[in-house]
Amino acid sequence: MRVAACYTPIMTAQSLDALSALDAHLREDERMVRDSVRRFVRERYVPRAAELFETEQFPQDLIPEIAELGLLGASIKGYGCAGMSAVQYGLILQELEYGDGGLRSFVSVQGSLAMYAIAAYGSEEQKQKFLPEMASAKLIGCFGLTEPDSGSDPASMKTTARKDGDHYVLSGTKMWITNSPFAHVAIVWAKVDDGGAESIRGFIVERGMNGFETPRIHGKMSLRASETGEIVLDEVRVPATNMLPNKRGLGGPLGCLSQARFGIAWGAVGAAKSCFEATLDYAVNRIQFGVPIASKQLIQAQFADMATEIIKADILALHYGRMKDDGGIRPEQVSLCKRNNVDIALQVARKCRGILGGNGILLEYPVIRHMLNLESVYTYEGTHEVHTLVLGKTLTGINAF
Repeated sequence: MRVAACYTPIMTAQSLDALSALDAHLREDERMVRDSVRRFVRERYVPRAAELFETEQFPQDLIPEIAELGLLGASIKGYGCAGMSAVQYGLILQELEYGDGGLRSFVSVQGSLAMYAIAAYGSEEQKQKFLPEMASAKLIGCFGLTEPDSGSDPASMKTTARKDGDHYVLSGTKMWITNSPFAHVAIVWAKVDDGGAESIRGFIVERGMNGFETPRIHGKMSLRASETGEIVLDEVRVPATNMLPNKRGLGGPLGCLSQARFGIAWGAVGAAKSCFEATLDYAVNRIQFGVPIASKQLIQAQFADMATEIIKADILALHYGRMKDDGGIRPEQVSLCKRNNVDIALQVARKCRGILGGNGILLEYPVIRHMLNLESVYTYEGTHEVHTLVLGKTLTGINAF
């Protein structure tokens, strides 16, 4: 099998960071966190990114280094977690997705979904048992909400939890679960005794429980460097002490998803920056008709448009990050940021693919990889259309779901 090489820039014009002057609005600790993750991603991940995508591999050998940097459950305070601010957390996810969406997804699911569910809704005993082990990567987690027939409508889930003495018996199937093939614990959402949406509860299902399987999904053309699978629950007996006690109904999983969406809004900008920088360098050095293609007005117009949208998305993420740190943001504001930033990132990737011409479909360049990854990001953690309806309801007061 031929393994793709990685494109090495020859020369880069003025950077987006210099044009946006965003660093002037970041604190020193925020820049330090960002820069340390940037070094890790560009030195340890980027040289392997094309190969990992091509061969459908997640670099599990890098997980200890990711944990050492404090990136797992980074925004959680205590329990061995770094306790980063919302802005710090957003910046690290932007750098991770600059490398690849699969890398960012691993950290997002571990921290914003699996660990956050325990931190927000778990008992003190559950927090003490699981969070330090997850922060150090001794335990890897996943998050089971989506089902084969229940995506944007999680209330229609079919997974059930039947009370049986001091256990619950879980049955059902979850689909499109990041990290599930190698996860040690899964946060699974189920309807207790087959009740309605208000009966939905979260359970910590541990590897080794009888009837718990996590087959991997192969053949993805997006997020190929992310290990994605199912969660199959065949009469799995889970101790009642593993049920998250502090939340019932859809508010639990949706609260976790809001945390993850906030990070995705930052991460998508990292993918856009990677595409932009590689394509700008290419255009400056690609000679056609005796001149660089970057000297052409049509090309410069596209770079001007892309730079403007990327910088606007950066500012939007920072604005909402500051709000989150200063007292919180509403779910519909997270929807706005995720919807906008993923959309512009996908548009940037597509424009960059066009500027690269035939080279744009080669894994030697990061663009096609990010473009394909963003097709998934456009859909997961709430589809673009669902976030559109969330904003429509907020603005009009009318529910169009």
